[in-house]
Amino acid sequence: MQEILYLEIPTPHTNIVSSWLQNKWTPQVGRKVITSQGVRLQVIANSLSTGPLTSETELSIFLWSVQRTTYLKIFRWGKKPFPSERNVCHQLTKEIQQAFPLQYPQICNFDLSKISIFEGLKDAYPKTVHFFRKMPQGETDLQRVYWWEKCWREGVENSRKPRQVIFSRQHSFEKTVMVYDLVYVGGALGTIHAVRMAQLGYKVLVVERLIFGRMNREWNISRSEFQTLIDLGLFTTEEFESVIYREYINGFNKFFDGNNLPHLKAKVLQTPTVLNIAIDTTKFLNLCKKKLLELGGEILDKTEFIRADIDPYGVTVHLINLDHRTSQQVRGKLLIDAMGTSSPIAWQMNGKRTFNSVCPTVGAIIEGLSPIVWDSKYGDVLNSYGDISRGRQLIWELFPGEGDELTIYLFHYHKVHPKNPGSLLDMYEDFFNILPEYRRCDLETLVWKKPTFGYIPGHFSIGKRDRKVAFDRLLSIGDAASLQSPLIFTGFGSLVHNLGDLTSSLDVALQNNCLTAKDLNKISTYQSNVAVTWLFSKGMMVPTGKILPPQRINEILNTFFGILADSPAEVADTFIKNKTTWIMFSQLALKAAKKNPKLLYWIWKMTGTKDILRWLISYLDFTLDALTNLCLKSK
Repeated sequence: MQEILYLEIPTPHTNIVSSWLQNKWTPQVGRKVITSQGVRLQVIANSLSTGPLTSETELSIFLWSVQRTTYLKIFRWGKKPFPSERNVCHQLTKEIQQAFPLQYPQICNFDLSKISIFEGLKDAYPKTVHFFRKMPQGETDLQRVYWWEKCWREGVENSRKPRQVIFSRQHSFEKTVMVYDLVYVGGALGTIHAVRMAQLGYKVLVVERLIFGRMNREWNISRSEFQTLIDLGLFTTEEFESVIYREYINGFNKFFDGNNLPHLKAKVLQTPTVLNIAIDTTKFLNLCKKKLLELGGEILDKTEFIRADIDPYGVTVHLINLDHRTSQQVRGKLLIDAMGTSSPIAWQMNGKRTFNSVCPTVGAIIEGLSPIVWDSKYGDVLNSYGDISRGRQLIWELFPGEGDELTIYLFHYHKVHPKNPGSLLDMYEDFFNILPEYRRCDLETLVWKKPTFGYIPGHFSIGKRDRKVAFDRLLSIGDAASLQSPLIFTGFGSLVHNLGDLTSSLDVALQNNCLTAKDLNKISTYQSNVAVTWLFSKGMMVPTGKILPPQRINEILNTFFGILADSPAEVADTFIKNKTTWIMFSQLALKAAKKNPKLLYWIWKMTGTKDILRWLISYLDFTLDALTNLCLKSK
């Protein structure tokens, strides 16, 4: 028996594919015999279709369903090749792709003032509606998911002509309501930054669209990374301990390799100090709020940013209170955009180059998963249990939380495309359908505490000036500035890691009134050792419109993570935490090329020549930085 073809048919309707295969598909060679899971092709001994069959060689074609998609394999039974078996494979591949093309999800448009979010989505996303109904604030949260997807799609689809929300004025407004040094729009990552600036003596205002302290995503970090906030004096060690939900013993990284070649299988990579501390985000943000208010800062929640007028002396920010629908204006020296991927400012600033990639991420905080299924002393950092599903390589994360709670995420790495922006709602329908496949459980017996979701952005930088993070008197931070790691995409961890440099540089700019776009764009967290790893994340994305072998991305992931698993523990920890050196990165790259000589070719086929050349520029920049640092140390 030998496998000769493996395909994914991007539809959850396996029964329809089976009916087409058994009843509509006509092979050019052999006689078709229907089986319970597909068909068999048998050799006809002579040219007459009624002739006898030989049993020496036949093809078995069968289907199965997993991850809400359909897979097909052809096996040859017999020692001799089936007549024209290449042509059979080519014919079947071509015709099945024509019959079941890859289709990208579209947004459901309806008027929320006339029907509820549940009624509007129940036909397209029945399981999503069913389980959001079980959550304490499910209707409000599902409205938020819908709102965020619409905002994201609007940005992606109109990236060439983004909505204008920042306006330049020659003269300042005479009437102002309040005057601040810094006005932050976005109250999650923005609040952490605001506390530090308030400590430096600045008067700050934080504007938050939601009720302050309620997060769409949970935060995980390591002790060494959080130590940055302690060293800056933002928190004491005791305060840090008070906001820890859970510290797990070890974290696992494992990618499905059931269809990989033997040398491209990999053992489990253990990362005990990566994202191993779960933070109580509500308690943490309320602690930030308390500190901010004690330092003279202010917070406006349930308030939405509308636009900002920038003049030579300051910024007038136009807001609307979402409870009373009343307008208000606030005045400051500098506006900080911390609105993440929903930021219209980021789209206006960079257009189609705002975000190169994104991780549409969905999940939930749950209780009730049996300890037989999962021991809450451990985390699942990166896990795939299947191959490409409907144009995406789905990846799971699982982090222990408070008590018996677990936070489970499902996401995929995705290149931003106007015809395929990436859908949170579609991902949620996947989440609720295939969670029982990932972790053997009955969803009806679980306690659904809270959804977790968002668009986690990425940007493939090739230099320090590759992306704008500022206008005059305006600076972007966090996800709005694509401040993240190409590997683990944690905006919280990345902001914490860079907070010292961000705030000290901004302090210098404010002290010297250097608040032009040219000045503020110098406040960059660009790191050549982080930028060079973006090619790795590109190897985790299925380009829009392309059909890849289903196992391709798992082969790439297992190549690299297998090398990390075989390396000393500190190598994996250093690499994943964005601290890799030029020597370490180059050694890992050479090992990967030796283990899998096709690796670079595969990535080139997925990304194209342009991106490979851009990566080479990044690698050259990384090399020059390494040489410069070496020369400075030698002196």
